[in-house]
Amino acid sequence: MGSMKDISSVFNLMPPLGMMSIAAFLEAQGVEVELMDCYAHPAPLEGIVAAITGKSPDVVGFSCTTSSFLEGYQIAERLKELAPEIKVVFGGAHACSVGVSLLDGFPAIDYLVIGEGENTFYELVSSGFRGVETIPGVGFRKDGRGALSCVRDTIPDLDSLPFPAYHRLPDFPRRYNLPLFSYPTAPNTSIISSRGCPYHCTYCDRSVFNRGFRFNSPAYIVEHLNYLHRDFGIRHVFFYDDLFTFDRSRVEEFCRLMVDKKVPVTYNCIARLEHVDRELVDLLTRSGCWQVNFGIESGDPEVLKKHRKFMDLDDMQKKLGMIKESGMRVKGLFMLGLPGEDDVAIRHTIDYALSLPLDEINVTKFTPFPGAPIFKKIREHGEFTEEWPAMNCLNFVFVPHGMTKERLEELYDEFIRRFFRRPQIYYGYARMLWRSPHSIALFLRNLPEILKFALKQGW
Repeated sequence: MGSMKDISSVFNLMPPLGMMSIAAFLEAQGVEVELMDCYAHPAPLEGIVAAITGKSPDVVGFSCTTSSFLEGYQIAERLKELAPEIKVVFGGAHACSVGVSLLDGFPAIDYLVIGEGENTFYELVSSGFRGVETIPGVGFRKDGRGALSCVRDTIPDLDSLPFPAYHRLPDFPRRYNLPLFSYPTAPNTSIISSRGCPYHCTYCDRSVFNRGFRFNSPAYIVEHLNYLHRDFGIRHVFFYDDLFTFDRSRVEEFCRLMVDKKVPVTYNCIARLEHVDRELVDLLTRSGCWQVNFGIESGDPEVLKKHRKFMDLDDMQKKLGMIKESGMRVKGLFMLGLPGEDDVAIRHTIDYALSLPLDEINVTKFTPFPGAPIFKKIREHGEFTEEWPAMNCLNFVFVPHGMTKERLEELYDEFIRRFFRRPQIYYGYARMLWRSPHSIALFLRNLPEILKFALKQGW
């Protein structure tokens, strides 16, 4: 590990909600659990393995993204060398999207959890790992090759699940924080109140929760917020749901309860502009919504039509203006390097973003994940370097036909530079002195590391 802090983890670290939900479910069934968040507490490999073996566990479960999978597997390999009797189970986005073929190339993994993990992992543990082929959602070896028991049905009633095991994180909420300048108060955290997505965007991986849409009831969410405030002092949350506003009746009831019960927690959410109208904006504002994030992705109509449900760009602009006028902050989410993009299309995106009433943007580098619909035919659209550690939306692992990686990097840097080096953006951050004082304090406290990082990047 280097001596310089990871800037991204200083200013944006989300608790591992998936593992926390599984941990809470196991605890409710009387199973003793421990949680280790390697992002919150990075350590050398041997230190992590020693901490695990020191607990003498029967089973160790890993939840890994594509970019973190090989790091997780290194830990698993070392565990098996030192304590071969420990069962090793992998789940999460990468395991679910690649599937049981992982077992063919990674022998330190004993089992996979494919799909939602609460019931599957509990049944694995409670069975003593006997008769695993009869437990739905389990990847196991049959005649030396990876096999799937059968598909696990999704949990129909999310309200039946306990709140995630926040109490199992030793430094919660102090170690965790939403992105800088995206919250008014601290401590803050993220929560998820729904699972699944009915849309069919080409770039989205839906391998864990599938395409149906299920959600917690408004009463459950409000109880969740009150619990976080009462037990941990949380004052602001980010609903990490892709489609927080999808079910209109749920949103209306949630907003009404927030007002009627005077819940002392404000929030951010992600919404689709198709769902937005004046009434919804008023509801969100009155109930304490501070910022709304929108996946805009591209400013080129033809690119958008290829990859997601299309919405007219002029209509998007009008709706964003309406939200901005309400007093809520507006953040736009963009993606560069999509299949079919060229220099002209990316310039359309940059110019469009600069025309929008946005306070903030997040620009990711398109990454074709194994569970995304576009993945199977991605090499038909350009050059793809399938290096899992680099597949984190921070690297151009895919280059569309007619483009080069160097040109994509130039356009990416231009996008960031032109958006943030404008007077209105400077003014917006100046307003954060009173709108988000904790962000300013955190920024100043880590200023030496920020300057080091900026110089390293050539800014």
